[in-house]
Amino acid sequence: MRFSDIHERAIARKGGVEELNARLPTPPPASALEQRSDDRYLAEMTCCVFKAGFVWRVIDKKWPDFEAAFHGFVPAYWQQVSSDVLEALASDERIVRNLQKIRTVPENARMIMDTVHEHGSFGAFLRQWPSSDQAGLLLWLKRHGSRLGGNSAQYFLRRVGWDGFIMSNDVIQVLRQTKLLDASTGSKKGLYQVQAAFNDWHAETGLPYSQLSRIASCSIDG
Repeated sequence: MRFSDIHERAIARKGGVEELNARLPTPPPASALEQRSDDRYLAEMTCCVFKAGFVWRVIDKKWPDFEAAFHGFVPAYWQQVSSDVLEALASDERIVRNLQKIRTVPENARMIMDTVHEHGSFGAFLRQWPSSDQAGLLLWLKRHGSRLGGNSAQYFLRRVGWDGFIMSNDVIQVLRQTKLLDASTGSKKGLYQVQAAFNDWHAETGLPYSQLSRIASCSIDG
């Protein structure tokens, strides 16, 4: 099946081209990645980590308090913070008091700072990584970061404006229906099958990967 068939199905199910297009994300220019400061990358990582397996609206409501409790998420500070600070945060009622997730902040801060030393900024690092190898970037984040496996890294990349796909249940269903995916999405083989499908769709349409992902999800009933 060509992506044009999936696109037509999405148009029909959402009531027309304009209605579908209104649902599509517009990726910012790649230069915007470098304009975002490193503390904002650590903040977005942390937000996605805390939302995993939790009620998202609770984290969104508390987020200003998270920003205050973590002093703006400055990586240079959090990379060397003491365990006493982390334990104090685990008793801080302003945030969700999950010590395991709190401990990801210094770990991900060190990852960011290591990348800054090599590339100048975390945004510059992301900018040079092509969307055609999102699978490689997801594996890199899982290996070097903390709790950035599964969908957390995908949502993090989407939130900061990096153009990529989201392996939602609907997207996976489309890939299985079209026989483009026969492996577990939790396996490296499955991840690269998803990447290959999106690369083919991008070559066919020229559309951003984030829009391909949303169109595919809109083509499924529900």
